Amino acid sequence: MTNPTAAILLIGDEILSGRTQDTNGNFLAKALTARGITLAEIRVIGDETTLIVTTLNALRAKYDYVFTSGGIGPTHDDITADAVAQAFDVPLLTRQDAVEALARNYKNGKDDLTPARLRMARVPEGALLIHNPVSGAPGFSIGNVHVMAGVPKVFEAMVDGLLPGLALGVPLLAESLRINLPESQLAEPLAALAAEFTALSFGSYPFIRDGRYGAEIVVRGQDAKLIAAAMARLVKIAP
Repeated sequence: MTNPTAAILLIGDEILSGRTQDTNGNFLAKALTARGITLAEIRVIGDETTLIVTTLNALRAKYDYVFTSGGIGPTHDDITADAVAQAFDVPLLTRQDAVEALARNYKNGKDDLTPARLRMARVPEGALLIHNPVSGAPGFSIGNVHVMAGVPKVFEAMVDGLLPGLALGVPLLAESLRINLPESQLAEPLAALAAEFTALSFGSYPFIRDGRYGAEIVVRGQDAKLIAAAMARLVKIAP
């Protein structure tokens, strides 16, 4: 079975400037791995319509799923919905179901929906809404693209509601072992293990602690028994 593939597109000048530290990419990467969706790329781009359109079109043509984060709020620089509509060559509409979802979050319902707030009810024609249990303003899915908020609490809630409805694959399993040897001494035995266990991947992540060199070896794959066999061999390398 071949797992679905995915890319994450993080949109926001504030991420590129360093003012905001992204956590959405990490959260979604873990969620996708647990559900058997292979994450192949994470890209970070600014709030620029043409750039969003060209990047999104490239990613959606290449992967089964594209997940975006950011740029669907109430301000003038929230242009993701506009760019997605342009990428799909469809109108951007103020949808009644999106208005109603948004209104439920305010004390006076629709009477509290200012023009700025109504920007969050604009959805490309043909899209499906992604429920937002935190603040009401929905995300949306169109084609293989899933557009979600940048605020981490809202993004995470949207992800939790969205992923169970997607086609999933076989979850990627992982085991790790810390070995107190420099990578230069681990390179040869690791290469031999990788050549023997071709269905698994072996990652080496070096560290220095208390003046000693070592590496965290992570073994990944979809077969728990195969991983266990590889780990048994790996333990023999450790001093």
